[in-house]
Amino acid sequence: MRDFNITRKEGEWYNAQVTDSNGNKYQNYFEHAYEANEWIYYIWENEDKQTNSDELLSNAIKNCVELDKKNNNLRDILWRN
Repeated sequence: MRDFNITRKEGEWYNAQVTDSNGNKYQNYFEHAYEANEWIYYIWENEDKQTNSDELLSNAIKNCVELDKKNNNLRDILWRN
């Protein structure tokens, strides 16, 4: 779920907080509001390039199944693509 928040206390820089659609949270500070805004869009535009955690988990499980097969492990794990 995407979300963002830009705040600023008097005399301080802008505090930008953003959540991408994968639920990853980021925080950064900027001297100007437009920089914070551009950074938020940068995070959202580049989130698709990040590795999907579900894909990483799927690959890890698949590798475990292959190791079990190589070691003639008695457990049989059903793998579906």
